[in-house]
Amino acid sequence: MDTVLLTDSEADLLRAAELIKNGSIVGIPTETVYGLGADAGNEAAVRAVFAAKGRPADNPLIVHLADFSQAAEFTSAIPETAKKLAERFCPGPLTMVLPKNDRIPMVTSGGLDTVGIRVPSHRVMHRIIELSGCPIAAPSANTSGYPSPTTAQHVMRDMNGRIAAVVDGGQSEFGVESTVISFDGEDAVRILRPGAVTREMLLEVCGTVTIDPAILHEVEAGAKVASPGMKYKHYSPKADIIMVEGSIEGFTELVGENRGDGVYALVFDGDGELFPYRHLTYGADSSQQAHLLFQRLRELDELGAEKVYVRAPSPEGMGLAVYNRLIRAAGFEVIRV
Repeated sequence: MDTVLLTDSEADLLRAAELIKNGSIVGIPTETVYGLGADAGNEAAVRAVFAAKGRPADNPLIVHLADFSQAAEFTSAIPETAKKLAERFCPGPLTMVLPKNDRIPMVTSGGLDTVGIRVPSHRVMHRIIELSGCPIAAPSANTSGYPSPTTAQHVMRDMNGRIAAVVDGGQSEFGVESTVISFDGEDAVRILRPGAVTREMLLEVCGTVTIDPAILHEVEAGAKVASPGMKYKHYSPKADIIMVEGSIEGFTELVGENRGDGVYALVFDGDGELFPYRHLTYGADSSQQAHLLFQRLRELDELGAEKVYVRAPSPEGMGLAVYNRLIRAAGFEVIRV
């Protein structure tokens, strides 16, 4: 059965909420990327999300709530630091990993005794949570391992026939998934996945902010991880992605030496005017790069790219989120020129 494309009208949002309440899966817009929404407490619905994505069962899902005050219903403890962060960043693109209670099934948490809690700021997602009356588990609405979707059309391309409906809420604002953090003790947090809430922003509230090594390095196959996006190869198009660090001159020389059929480059906006080989641009700064990255990776597949050399952003501020997505898309292959 074909997936229904819904609008963001109140009537269609109510329809989407009813579908989720009754155990179906709906593609929903958020301010980060589009998610596959299901009732987080419905084990059958959550298993259907894993099946639709082809997602490994040990990759935990994030639970979305209408207000952070509801976190007490699904967790067994909330640190004071989490409450301070919620005052500053909720609703918004921040996920906090907290000890879960029995209302969150183990299938939702990927077999862990913790759960990622987030309060989205996107009007459509927020309203669907309110109308459904249930916590919504919503991983990115793409085939597992493929670039995350930032438009309803991306979701339809990946999920048509696999889920009940997709709600079109326009293009995602940030373009990369939420920042995920855990708590290392009083006034200390660890970033498990970087996003639009940066280390610098967290330091305005917390005394210590640590970057987990898994953000930039591969995790062992048997390891358990507390956040989505830490363990498996992610965000990768059909083309082979090769990250390149260094000057535009060195990058241009490298691409020139390896040019051929199916070879493309992904460069910064300022590079595009003089770059002589086939390429797309993905923004002039880290915020624009985050917004455009997944869209450009999908466009490269549509162009028939087989190998793509990507100019690596600086891993500072929101650039860390872009760098993290690219290094995972590249299978941790980085060339320095």
